Amino acid sequence: MPVPQRPLLAAALLALAAACAQAESFAPPDPAAEAAAIDFAAQVVRHADAGGRAFGIVDKPAAALWVFDGQGRAVARTPVLVGQARGDAAPADIGTRPLARVRPHEKITSAGRYVTEPGRNTQGEDIVWLDYDAALSMHRVRNVPGEARTQRLASPGVADNRISFGCINVPASFYDRYIDPLFGRSAGVVYVLPEVKPLASVFPFAAGGAAP
Repeated sequence: MPVPQRPLLAAALLALAAACAQAESFAPPDPAAEAAAIDFAAQVVRHADAGGRAFGIVDKPAAALWVFDGQGRAVARTPVLVGQARGDAAPADIGTRPLARVRPHEKITSAGRYVTEPGRNTQGEDIVWLDYDAALSMHRVRNVPGEARTQRLASPGVADNRISFGCINVPASFYDRYIDPLFGRSAGVVYVLPEVKPLASVFPFAAGGAAP
């Protein structure tokens, strides 16, 4: 697969991000996070790590999701809600516990490479599973009483985007337009970037160099 030139990929992603931000009334992304996502996407394509599938990149500190199609072309960007707690690994038994038994410091969106699977939760809502056993999914933002999740997505800052138990909450319109067609009907890959561990310790291919 040809490797996109970084300036071309950057220009395309920035244009799409700006259009998405304007259309959805969301704040523009942090430039450093945008550059990191562009570089990481180029590594994914260079090493064919997504295997020709659509892929997404989640940056937790930036509370943002970038989506690419199966050819590695930038599709769109959106703010997201992620786990309340900072960290890169949720407890191993997190998927077996009732939500009431998950403590605040355990509400982590675990870093890693996830081959996604379309599915449904116990309420019958269509979602995208990242890790079924860990109960980690990507889904439309929910109306949780007292948490103002939709308003958090629209706020200019990102500190209030740390609110979920670990799942990735996506604006409903973005989910319907991009997530459902690209991930809700077939497998894709989602990369959740680490915020504590070194990037290369989670994604060795991202250390740079030529594809094997």
